[in-house]
Amino acid sequence: MTRFAACFILVFGELAWGGIFALAIPPFFKVERGFYKSSASVYLAASITTAVGLALLASRGGAPAGPGAGSLWTAAALWTLASAAVAVYLYTLWTENGLLRSRAYALGLGLGLAALIFNVTLLMPPGFGAVGAVAYALTAITSALVLGLVSGAMLFGHWYLIDLDMPVDYLRTHVRVLAMVLIADLVALGLAIALPAMLGNAVAAAAVHDLFASHLGLLAVRLILGPIATIILVWMCWQTLKIPQTMAATGLLYIAVMSVLVGEMLGRFILFRTAIPL
Repeated sequence: MTRFAACFILVFGELAWGGIFALAIPPFFKVERGFYKSSASVYLAASITTAVGLALLASRGGAPAGPGAGSLWTAAALWTLASAAVAVYLYTLWTENGLLRSRAYALGLGLGLAALIFNVTLLMPPGFGAVGAVAYALTAITSALVLGLVSGAMLFGHWYLIDLDMPVDYLRTHVRVLAMVLIADLVALGLAIALPAMLGNAVAAAAVHDLFASHLGLLAVRLILGPIATIILVWMCWQTLKIPQTMAATGLLYIAVMSVLVGEMLGRFILFRTAIPL
């Protein structure tokens, strides 16, 4: 059961890193600092949850079919360091220490990326090789960006209730970047299947064969309810912002958060069943 739990704990880590990345999109000196305080707190909680979850799995000793205890402790330590850096960044939001803030943010982003990549490669079965490692890292990054950007855009949309004079272009920029990342995520998912099938070894090719032989319906649902549905919702959001109607757009982003979460949960289940990182 260690591998099963580790697959789903990864979602919290992806949300944490992607969310911290998303904080860089709104212009910091033109947006109320309260937005950054509340949003960074959410993503810090996700990062701490990942560290605690992995530590609890490590304390149980790991499992033969999943990551070992030593690797889990290392991943938990990396997430703890990333959490500490984000906590320092969050603290600086109540101060005027811009130098410390920028360095803590960059450090948190870098440590979070290292923790994310190490975390996801723990779930890669032996024998997948370098091609498999690239596929795992690529899909983890794009999934994290999608989770972070869609949740960040939804949280940012609420800020228009507080700051009524804030330009709608800030939210448009967020939605535009989200759309680009969703397209990149679809490409990454395709590569996660194509690379092991065409360039991977026998172990990786067998995993792809198992995906299409036994889990084709699950793959279709993962794509339709995940990135495809979210792209449609983001397009609707973009059209709504042309009115402009920020609250209606935020409502659509609520639904987009749900579609992304459904897609990511299905992707982690496919990862557990087939070892293909979708």
